[in-house]
Amino acid sequence: MGIDIDQLARTLDARLAESDTALAAQFPGARPGRQPVHTVYVPADRYRADLCPSWGAAAVEAIDAHDVLFAELVGDDDVVERVRRKLATEPIEDLRIDFEDGYGAKPDDTEDADVVAAATALADSRQIDAAAAFTGIRIKSFEAPTRARGLRTLVMFLTTFTEAGGDLENVVTTLPKVTSVEQVEAMVYVCEQLEHDLGADGLRFEIQVETPQSILGPDGGALVARMIHAADGRCSALHYGTYDYSAFCGIAAEYQSMAHPVADHAKLVMQAAAAGTGVRLSDGSTNVIPVGDRVREGWQLHLGLVRRSLERGYYQGWDLHPAQLPSRHAATFAFFRAGLDPATTRLRNYVTQTSSAILDEPATARALADYLLRALHCGAATAAELADATELTAEHLAELARPGR
Repeated sequence: MGIDIDQLARTLDARLAESDTALAAQFPGARPGRQPVHTVYVPADRYRADLCPSWGAAAVEAIDAHDVLFAELVGDDDVVERVRRKLATEPIEDLRIDFEDGYGAKPDDTEDADVVAAATALADSRQIDAAAAFTGIRIKSFEAPTRARGLRTLVMFLTTFTEAGGDLENVVTTLPKVTSVEQVEAMVYVCEQLEHDLGADGLRFEIQVETPQSILGPDGGALVARMIHAADGRCSALHYGTYDYSAFCGIAAEYQSMAHPVADHAKLVMQAAAAGTGVRLSDGSTNVIPVGDRVREGWQLHLGLVRRSLERGYYQGWDLHPAQLPSRHAATFAFFRAGLDPATTRLRNYVTQTSSAILDEPATARALADYLLRALHCGAATAAELADATELTAEHLAELARPGR
């Protein structure tokens, strides 16, 4: 053989070293740890330290008031019981205190007072063990008319929260209506300044995709992909904004929905842009609330939309009202319970190299393990159940789901 293969390999390593480094930095793979199944948005002036347990109690009351209907729509007594337990222990997984559209435009002194009250209440909620596992705020956008107010709210909130003894771990900021890469770069700069001022590190933010400009830039490129990488590792998630995005696209109010084709297009671009970056995805919300004479319609619609999102790889979405918590958790539990047996069987066969009719590859094994981890994290399955079915611990599942590069 005339070619010195070892020398050629060393040459290729040298030629590709820069691109190897860039690939590892830009696409580090899925972020480890738990992803919440939803984000609850609450206007800042309505937030109280006991909001999570009070929403859980209100959600249970909604089921009790319509228990026959809820059981009929869910169609699985085991799932109904799991939902009740979830609402009693962890009704809200992720909470966002909203200073944007849900809060509205108020005088500066009013918003300042609400910022201090909300930040103090959030710190208090952690002291009394009533906080959601994940929390944060949504500020006003960095567009010119609202930039100064959004910045003031962010600085005041984080400062007040830390002075009240709050820990910034698992606290994120949602940046809405992002229309340029430069706004993302500006948010990175703000995070750096806040870390220096507060003596903190690892501040992260979410990009809310609410405008077509975020998806398709002036040059025809996917601007959202550039935004992710401009965030310098600080972007934790992309959140789709159902109604703003639909309205910008000219969709009549009656047809604005998470399931509209314009929504699907935007979310597919977001999904491709985020793949391999460690940035997570969240679907939007439905504004059809299951109350009054719309309980059946609201629950039925929400159950279907949540299931649809899960099937498309969007494991998180927004909830706006306590009565949406039963359908959120029911749809989530039903999705994972339905696939539990085949997923555990396939993963066990893969790990033990047992012959079967399905020959799964490593990428599918990662997806199977990730599916089971998500089931465990949200409460759809227990560690004991998964260990019995797969002969794998949660730690082993995590290693399979997110192996090192």
